[in-house]
Amino acid sequence: MDQAFDIAIRRARLRGTADEHAEIGIRNGRIAAIASRIDGKGATEIDARGNLVTESYVNPHLHLCKVYTLPMMEEEALQAYQGDGMGKALSGIELASKIKEKYAESWIVENARRAVALAALHGNLHIRAFADIDGKARLEGLKALIRVRDEFRGIVDLQVVAFAQDGIVREPGAAVLMHRAMALGADVVGGIPWIELTNADAAAHVRICFDLAQEFGKDVSMLLDDAGDPDLRTLEMMAVEAIARGWHGRALAHHCRAMSLYPMPYVQRLARILRTAGVAVVTDPHTGPLHARVKELLAENVRVCLGQDDISDAYYPFGRNNMLEVAFLASHLLWMMTRQEVAKLYDMITLEAAKAINLDGFGMSVGAPASLVVLDQPDEVEALRYHGLPVHVISNGKLVDAAKMQAIVAAGAGAA
Repeated sequence: MDQAFDIAIRRARLRGTADEHAEIGIRNGRIAAIASRIDGKGATEIDARGNLVTESYVNPHLHLCKVYTLPMMEEEALQAYQGDGMGKALSGIELASKIKEKYAESWIVENARRAVALAALHGNLHIRAFADIDGKARLEGLKALIRVRDEFRGIVDLQVVAFAQDGIVREPGAAVLMHRAMALGADVVGGIPWIELTNADAAAHVRICFDLAQEFGKDVSMLLDDAGDPDLRTLEMMAVEAIARGWHGRALAHHCRAMSLYPMPYVQRLARILRTAGVAVVTDPHTGPLHARVKELLAENVRVCLGQDDISDAYYPFGRNNMLEVAFLASHLLWMMTRQEVAKLYDMITLEAAKAINLDGFGMSVGAPASLVVLDQPDEVEALRYHGLPVHVISNGKLVDAAKMQAIVAAGAGAA
């Protein structure tokens, strides 16, 4: 008898269900059936044993060109970025930039491969990955990430961001390098306007990024107001520009840490602007003492999601590309611990993050791409409690080769 499915998952518990079990059939890379019982066998049969089966995880913010560079640096940048209420965050960024004088595509590729293989093992199958573009980094990080993107295609989907980390107006030649990066195949235009010297220069930075986005037909991701300064307002600047350009839903805001110092009336007005522009916010509360006002944004119906941000670099010494771990940390830092809030955190590393980076058809529905995780825990609370490896990871309808991914991780760890 011919197999009805490439993979059939039995005794699965879906999110939002109690003790009911479901069966999932996967065929030709997509979810072909979800029901209490599906007819036909799979070429591969998986027994979920009554545990959670969900869509895979999404990391909308990772500085992939910097992973595992911490051993190459002193810790002044980390201390400056995280200390004194983030009042010296700009100094931290400038100190961290020293590493880029050593940038070479060859070693960045190996570090990035290790991080992406870890992501695959943890069921984190979609990453918006930043590559610094400036006079020191040149295009070395970008070229490395494009190579890794192509190698892992069909396993982990990378959206490579050309990121003007050191500014555009204040950095000679950065605008030309950014254009070259987009022409070479970057997927997203990345900016950081708050780092410029004046508000006028910040506005010019925003305009240049949107010019590139429109020329190449790409989305925009910007790190905004990432310091302990309540006068920083580049989030509003970007959202207003998105509205003016008709780039609704195609601009993503990252960090926005100064928001924690804004007066509440302004936060509410800003939320209305973000909703109008379709701008979502990525927050990484574990990598700095300030963070966006997550609960207030959610109450105002602004999309919010979680990012890993960094892995063993000048800004953060930990990280495994494990989005369950990120959500576990966020639960404590944001004081989101009720079952309803934990379910929302789970959304923020799956559905909300997918919408924020414009993934087509993502989710647990018939016809969607079959990128799933089979866990060893029965619900979201237990999944966050243990934040362990999934039992199975399925990417685009195929089981991820865990042994191969583990070998890549081990080889990279040995090289480090």
